[in-house]
Amino acid sequence: MAGPAFRAAAVRVRVPATSANLGPGFDALGLALGLYDDIVVRVADSGLHIDIAGEGAETLPRDENHLLVRAMRTAFDLLGGQPRGLEIVCANRIPHGRGLGSSSAAICAGIMAARAVTIGGDARLDDEALLELATEIEGHPDNVAPCLLGGFTLAWMDEGAARAIRLEAHRSVVPVVFVPAKPLLTETARGLLPRSVPHGDAAANAGRAALLVEALTRRPELLLPATEDRLHQEYRAPAMPESAALVERLRADGVPAVISGAGPTVLALVDEAAADKVAQVAGEGWAANRLALDGDGASVLPLAP
Repeated sequence: MAGPAFRAAAVRVRVPATSANLGPGFDALGLALGLYDDIVVRVADSGLHIDIAGEGAETLPRDENHLLVRAMRTAFDLLGGQPRGLEIVCANRIPHGRGLGSSSAAICAGIMAARAVTIGGDARLDDEALLELATEIEGHPDNVAPCLLGGFTLAWMDEGAARAIRLEAHRSVVPVVFVPAKPLLTETARGLLPRSVPHGDAAANAGRAALLVEALTRRPELLLPATEDRLHQEYRAPAMPESAALVERLRADGVPAVISGAGPTVLALVDEAAADKVAQVAGEGWAANRLALDGDGASVLPLAP
């Protein structure tokens, strides 16, 4: 395959925050949320220059170690070769280390941008290949699937290959996120999971995950029982006791609430009438935001004027 040619013009990519697991759908179910990171990428004559504003501006590396750059480099290799140089501008709004898919957003933004600046990139790296590549970099598809596809997604691995189905969440569902001040490493949260769980708990989760598909797409009145989890949240609670307590308090009040991804953010799935009231429940120490459901996923957008 001949080496690639690159566009002279910059491209802009927008990627949504995501919430994975949604209670019982461990490593399988995900939801795209209306909170976005934007990046602008231009192929340059030489070097690597990165500007970062917003989340992570004080801590993220501005070199080849940046996850977004590593994802881009991997994608460029598959697209046929590396550009001479890159200029990257990041506007980050997704909190880091909070269970809202910031790493998946960086990965998806990077591979989307690499494809977009490569002439003929869509033919060399189609959407199915994007999902597989993002999953390979991230390690599992539950966040990258909704980030790429938007909406409510079911993801799984089939003989080592990532697969996903996109569904439409019910239009009445309003996500409310409660973001704590302190982050939690995904590795820490995963390290608390046992090697095995009781058969009854696994069976209960399978039923609730199946019910959640019906509840989130057609019958949101079933969201409270559908978001019950016995597989991971209780085991992770010692690493985020305030989040676990908030989930318990919300659910005791009849609010469908779960740990978002590996935490420590709490996600509530409510309707329009309850959204503002629920957002006030957590009190100090939490940033509560009602969000829209994202239906577009990762997108290449026109540059802002």
